[in-house]
Amino acid sequence: MFASTRLEEHRASNGIFYRIEGEGEPLLLLHGLMVSGAMYGPLVELLRRRFRMLIPDLRGHGRSGSLEGPYDVAALAADVDTVLAEAGFDGCAVMGYSHGGAVAQQLTHTRPSAVRKLILTCTYACNASTLREYLEASVLVALLRLISPATIARTFVRPSKPKPTGMIGLTQEQAEWLRLLLAGNRAPAMRGAAKGLITFDGRPWLKEIQVPTLIIGGTHDIAVPRHHFDALLGGIPGAKGHLVQRAGHGLAWTHTQELANIIIKHG
Repeated sequence: MFASTRLEEHRASNGIFYRIEGEGEPLLLLHGLMVSGAMYGPLVELLRRRFRMLIPDLRGHGRSGSLEGPYDVAALAADVDTVLAEAGFDGCAVMGYSHGGAVAQQLTHTRPSAVRKLILTCTYACNASTLREYLEASVLVALLRLISPATIARTFVRPSKPKPTGMIGLTQEQAEWLRLLLAGNRAPAMRGAAKGLITFDGRPWLKEIQVPTLIIGGTHDIAVPRHHFDALLGGIPGAKGHLVQRAGHGLAWTHTQELANIIIKHG
């Protein structure tokens, strides 16, 4: 769907697949749960003249999908640390999207020297910080014991219909593309990764993050509601925030140009 040029593809010693695209300042892009680095296709096209981007598929996802666990956030961050070293990307800006934001926080906590700037988009310090969120994450884990990611994608990923709230959602083409990304993953690995939604909690050490940090959220994100944006903004010293108007959890695709502009300004 999205053409790319100047593409390098590699596999790290730990089995993690990653690609490098673009020219300029180093930028690590960490994708969300149940997708892969391919989710950044539209964004990469807008950033390739400004950044040299390192885009891994996290363990259990995409072209790293055959790798065995564990799939918790600490393990995913350790994998990324190895990839950074082998790709020569130490001391780069890092953007984590949704569950990739948890991995980005963990990486910054355990290896602060590897991260020069931090951009956290549509993400959280603790996904299961309310009873409702804990139950929703538990339901997802249970569903992945019964049905495939492809079935989940067909059921829950739909193009946008006009909404009285004014939220801008996915087009038909974007929804079909996202379904394909989700369908490319195995249920056991996704179940293990989904458990990370429940077990990750970075709130006790957010105050230790000392790198320049930008928090990006969507005003209409119901998957990661506003209180997560506020918790990150208030918990990380000196963090700045930017809310994208009329954007939901898929703002990487619905507001791609705006997101690219924000990253360029911060990066």
